[in-house]
Amino acid sequence: MRPVGALAAALLALSALLLLHLGTGPVPVPTREAVRALLGLSGVDPALFAVVREVRLPSALTAMLVGAALACSGAVMQTLFANPLAGPSVLGVSSGAGLGAALVLLVPGLSAALGTAADGALVLAAFAGALVVLVAIVYADRRLGDPVTLLILGLMVGHLSGALVSVLEVAAGEGSLRGFVLWGMGSFAGVGLDRLPWLVLPIAAGLLLALGHVRMLDALLLGEEYARSMGVGVRAARTRLILATGLMAGASTAFCGPIAFIGLATPHLARAVLRTADHRLILPGSALLGALLALACDILVRRVDGLPLNAITSLIGAPVVVWVLWSGRRWARMATG
Repeated sequence: MRPVGALAAALLALSALLLLHLGTGPVPVPTREAVRALLGLSGVDPALFAVVREVRLPSALTAMLVGAALACSGAVMQTLFANPLAGPSVLGVSSGAGLGAALVLLVPGLSAALGTAADGALVLAAFAGALVVLVAIVYADRRLGDPVTLLILGLMVGHLSGALVSVLEVAAGEGSLRGFVLWGMGSFAGVGLDRLPWLVLPIAAGLLLALGHVRMLDALLLGEEYARSMGVGVRAARTRLILATGLMAGASTAFCGPIAFIGLATPHLARAVLRTADHRLILPGSALLGALLALACDILVRRVDGLPLNAITSLIGAPVVVWVLWSGRRWARMATG
């Protein structure tokens, strides 16, 4: 019953943080009024109703969606590559997505020319960048088979993407450059009700695709040969999981910037809490804890005005990664069965 109780406790904590998030900001909203506004009940001050439903609720939903997507992506990648330090940011996936987004945001006149289609183009470009990096990593994994080399490759992809972004920044106008710099700091506040569907659809598709492959992921914990002996089409399933992680990481990075450490650290927290490597529990647990951590970070950002989101996620995530390294092989075995 421990995993069930842990998941239930995480869900209750997430509900409590959601109410706290709706009441936190420059305009304080009492919890009772936040609940009434959330449920659409009458008798709520129109100004508070607008603050809760049109500003804070979209931000909270964005934080939960992105946190769940990045955490689930990290859990999938750590199993796919049998590497407890794998994640969208460490292996260069977020850098590839960022480069795709930079092409839309920084190429002079492109955003204005796209008009209302700019949001869709942003998601597609970020997804394409993430997918290209993931395909390169899978190819290198099959050719080299060395996790350390893959980490180095991810770092090189990040540096290359950063160099290309720097070239684009030189050519960009002042307004586009300022927008890209703010985007790079990370924020859950830029997605309103009108843009939320563009974020929900790719993340929901990626999450459902990942959850549909729990059997294959469990089999991979014992190696690809064992997975094949269990009747799993490893190559086809790996391709679908690459699609899922690229979709989730690409959409998250496009709308909220490169959010650090959530994808890398949260799966390890899920394994520590649930005490299992079973992906039927790890994927939902990672998604829940990712949503919880992202929402908590956004609350801290709202309480400390001017503090970048990535500063908070790094302060939380970096100690977890150090913990993983310090724990050594015990954590590596938990990540790979």
